[in-house]
Amino acid sequence: MMLPKFPTTVIGSWPRSKEVLRAMRDLRAGRMCEEEFQNVANQAVLQCLKWQEEAGIDIVSDGEQRRDNYISFVAEHLNNVRMLSVSELLDYVEDKSSFEEILGTLDVPAFSMSNPAAIGKISRKKPLALNDFLFLKQHTDKAIKVTLPGPYLLTRSMWVEGLSVDAYPTKEDLAVDIVKVLREELEDLIAAGVDFIQFDEPVLTEVVFTQKNANRTFMCGALTAKADAEEELSFALDLINQITDGMLGRGSTIGIHICRGNWSTDDEILLRGPYFPLIPYLEQANVDQLALEFATPRAGELDAIKSIGRKSLGFGVINPRTVTVESVDDIVARVEEVRVILPDAEIFLNPDCGFGTFAQRPMNSDEIAFEKLKVMAVAAKKLRETVSV
Repeated sequence: MMLPKFPTTVIGSWPRSKEVLRAMRDLRAGRMCEEEFQNVANQAVLQCLKWQEEAGIDIVSDGEQRRDNYISFVAEHLNNVRMLSVSELLDYVEDKSSFEEILGTLDVPAFSMSNPAAIGKISRKKPLALNDFLFLKQHTDKAIKVTLPGPYLLTRSMWVEGLSVDAYPTKEDLAVDIVKVLREELEDLIAAGVDFIQFDEPVLTEVVFTQKNANRTFMCGALTAKADAEEELSFALDLINQITDGMLGRGSTIGIHICRGNWSTDDEILLRGPYFPLIPYLEQANVDQLALEFATPRAGELDAIKSIGRKSLGFGVINPRTVTVESVDDIVARVEEVRVILPDAEIFLNPDCGFGTFAQRPMNSDEIAFEKLKVMAVAAKKLRETVSV
C-alpha cells in the first residue's frame, strides 16, 4: 500500500440506512430476492464509501452494509450453520441460571440478537467477504480493508453443545474446520489484492476482564470459555497463527482488532482494563498489526503496547459511542504520547471500533461518524506536517 505517514482507517462497520434494514427484513421473510437485496446494499456501500472518502480516510471499508452484525452473517456463507436468537440459545445451555444472569447484564432484548451455531460439518458455501471487496474495488482507488470474524470468536460462538456435539464433540474439533474456512478465505482475499485484512477478536478481553458472569458482555461467545484464562488465550493464539501461517508478506497487511465491547453507548457497563494480560500472547501473534482501542479510559495505560513484537499499531483515537466529536488538538496530543513508544511508521489512526457493529443497534449516526472521521483525518494531516518540518 502506498500510504502517507499516520494513515487513517476505520475498524469496519457503518450505520445501516432504513432502506438496508428494511431490505434485510424483507430478505429474511422471503419478500425480497437475493438480487434485489444486493442492489439495495450496493447503493448503501457506495454512500458509505462517499462518507469515508469525503472525510479523507486513507483505507476504506464497505461499512459491512450486507451484514446483520459482525459475526452472524457467516451463517449465510457456510454450510450447516443455523441462526439462533440469544433467547433460543437458552434451550441448549446446560447452566441456564448462569446464562440468564449473563443476559441480565445486557440492555438489549435477548430475542433481538442472533448467533450462528454449527449443526453439522461446516464448509464454505460461498466466500465470506471476497465478493464484497470486488464490488468496492470497482468504485474506489483508495486502499481497502476487509474485516472477518476471528477464529477464536467463531469457535466460541458457533460451538453450542446441544447442536454441535454430533459433528464436533468439542469446540477444539470445530476449530479445525474454522481454521480451514478462514485460510481458504484469506487465500482468496490475498490473491484478489486486498490491501488490509482484519480479524476481529473482541472476546479476548472478555477472557481476562470478566469475573464469572459479572459484566460478561459478549454473550454467545462466552458460552464455551474454560475457567483458565491462560489456556483460552493460548488456544486463541494458536488459531490465529494457524490461519496466518505462510500468509504474511504476500501483499496484504493482516491485522487483529481487539476492543471491549461495542453494543452500548454506556461505557460504565462495558469491559475495562489495560492490555497488559494480553500482550504476552499478542506479541507472539503472527500478524502485521494490532488494532486496539485507546480513545476511552477503559483501555488502560499506553505502556501496555511497548512490546508488541515489531507490529504496527492501529491506534484507537476516536470513540464511536459518543456524540461529542473529538478535537483535532486532542487527537494530535494523544498520538504524540504513542510516538514516544512506537516509530511513526508503525502508527495508524482509527476509531476504537465500528460505528454500526449490530445493524439494529448503531452506535452513532452517519453525520456524527463522518465528523469524527473528518477530524481524525485533519489530525493525521497536522501530524504529517509536524514530522516533515
